[in-house]
Amino acid sequence: MSSSFRLVVVRHGESQWNKENRFTGWVDIDLSDKGREEARKAGRLMRDEGFLFDCAYTSVLKRAVRTLWLGLEEMDAMYLPVQTSWRLNERHYGALQGLNKTETAEKYGEQQVKIWRRSYDTPPPLLSEEDYKKQAAEPRFRGVGKGELPHGETLKSTLTRLLPLWEGEMAPQIKRGKNLLVVAHGNSLRALVQHLEKMSEADIMELNIPTGTPLVYELDEALKVKSKSYLGDADEIARAQAAVANQGKAKT
Repeated sequence: MSSSFRLVVVRHGESQWNKENRFTGWVDIDLSDKGREEARKAGRLMRDEGFLFDCAYTSVLKRAVRTLWLGLEEMDAMYLPVQTSWRLNERHYGALQGLNKTETAEKYGEQQVKIWRRSYDTPPPLLSEEDYKKQAAEPRFRGVGKGELPHGETLKSTLTRLLPLWEGEMAPQIKRGKNLLVVAHGNSLRALVQHLEKMSEADIMELNIPTGTPLVYELDEALKVKSKSYLGDADEIARAQAAVANQGKAKT
């Protein structure tokens, strides 16, 4: 009888800049009130389904960290060992960070914004050297190699910096039978999903992950996907995915 392993991933709840429809990237923006409730709801969904985890991973950005905290509180699992890593950070949006997505679409066109948001290997305009130095000086990045911090990223380069964490720590734990909870960001999770599901560059461009919604994977011994499903109401999830897809569109 073949073994089955479980991995649950959750995109953080709505942040204040998600609410304002801004490119966030590595800017450390906190959850909105709605995002806090989404995080709690995710925890309740996992609790009600009887999920038990051995450890959790999250990024070094507070919107993901707080989502994990609130979810664990609802699950009465705040004892869980937690590993934070910059490798789970959102894709770095370079000079787009802070800009309104709708206004950017009106200026550059919806297709260009979709390419910046969703394409596999097209980088955004890069961060200025002054802003890069400010970011590199943040204490949270103290342990990161000087050449590893990006000025801006593609989804491809996001996957490249995520893979050492996945292959070096997370995957071996899953193969040992550990149940992992990963709370991260729309694009770092898209990169992980692409790797797990062996998705094409075209298919990953159309994938939208809603905030605060647990995505459950059942994996085989080789960590190939046997099944996946979201927890929660299917109609609500579909509406949330459509809302993510529409973020980069100009006003009509």
